[in-house]
Amino acid sequence: MNPSSHAAVPLRRTGLLDALINEVDRGLQVLSGAVRASRPNPAGRADVGMDAAMTPEERRHAAGLMRVNHVGEVCAQALYRGQAAMTRNAGTRTLLEHAAAEEVDHLAWLNERLNELGARPSLLNPVWYAGAFSLGLLAGRVGDAVSLGFMAETERQVEAHLDSHLEDLPASDLRSRRIVAQMCEDERGHRVTAQQHGGVDLPAPVRAGMRASAKVMTTTAYRI
Repeated sequence: MNPSSHAAVPLRRTGLLDALINEVDRGLQVLSGAVRASRPNPAGRADVGMDAAMTPEERRHAAGLMRVNHVGEVCAQALYRGQAAMTRNAGTRTLLEHAAAEEVDHLAWLNERLNELGARPSLLNPVWYAGAFSLGLLAGRVGDAVSLGFMAETERQVEAHLDSHLEDLPASDLRSRRIVAQMCEDERGHRVTAQQHGGVDLPAPVRAGMRASAKVMTTTAYRI
């Protein structure tokens, strides 16, 4: 019997264990707010009295909307890392990891803005992260075409959601608006990239289910 055959099993197990530990560590960083942006905040540097023009009600509303956006980025980070973990294609994995890295920028900007508004992230973020990561694993297991199609449809719905927030945010909240505008541009780029790399259109019932799930999440995250 070849001795190397015995060594292969623990090596594979070690690789899986390392990957699991890495993902758990990444999830804890996301949920704790310890992530750091690689790009400057599009809102620029904060100034004292920058939000003085907003009424208390506008401030609470802006905080609710930005908390919803933060939840969306938590989910996107988990989703793409789950998909990347399942694909066997190095190019697809690189694409997903690049998108996840840009979502980290969004998370860091949103964390900063929530702090400025005196607000906190959603208390249900661990639930959202776990659910999105599981969904990413499932989508990635089906195959790259469906996985990238799922990415494209996710970003399409996020674009529409962010566009609605640009209309709904208080007119005087320029800092939140600048952040959301940059996020929208990035998400559009993710969608186009996924489509160009072979993402297929998802069936109508799947798209409808994604919209319904997003509605539950956004409604809950605005308050909790």
